[in-house]
Amino acid sequence: MKILFFGDSITDMGRKHDSDGHIFSYGNGYVYLIASKLFTEVPGTYEIINRGISGNRIVDLYARIKSDVWNQTPDVLSILIGVNDVWHDFAENPNGVEIERWEKIYRALIEETKERLPNTRIILCEPFVLHGTATDYEDKYEKFTQVFEYAKVARKIAADYGLEFVSLQEEFDKKAEQYGAEYFLFDGVHPHVAGATLIADEWLKVFKNFEG
Repeated sequence: MKILFFGDSITDMGRKHDSDGHIFSYGNGYVYLIASKLFTEVPGTYEIINRGISGNRIVDLYARIKSDVWNQTPDVLSILIGVNDVWHDFAENPNGVEIERWEKIYRALIEETKERLPNTRIILCEPFVLHGTATDYEDKYEKFTQVFEYAKVARKIAADYGLEFVSLQEEFDKKAEQYGAEYFLFDGVHPHVAGATLIADEWLKVFKNFEG
């Protein structure tokens, strides 16, 4: 079974690009942890491909969907995207993706993928954000909370197309309240080991539920 992870820096996590199957091709985040778990449980059953690229927004995923997803013909496609679509709008030259446009492009990406790869199972992951050095910088956290609205849209898209959905924000909120946000997301966006493990655990729950 070929599983492809598609997204931004949270998925990328320093992976070695253009080296599929190499130990460094998985990055050092949740994709690596999922690969480790699946490879250990059932050796030789799964192929894991990481196609996260740091800084990506939904428009960037759409631009490379053919080369990085369709051409790979995965059995399972997992997508985590959203925080940069908000974050990039804070720059001096704003380059984020407004929520209406984000939804339109996300739906187009899903619809076209289902047409091209009708047998591919698709998992959408909830974008998330916590307080941190990046999100609290210059009192920007209130702006970052727009991510919550993007998360609602992602959940609705999953429901509308009958896709699997991995809920993450509530779990991060619970852990942050108990142990502190920085223990899970070191800057409010990017995961520490504990944060990556949380994502991997929640993803595996959903994956194993539909895989049977």
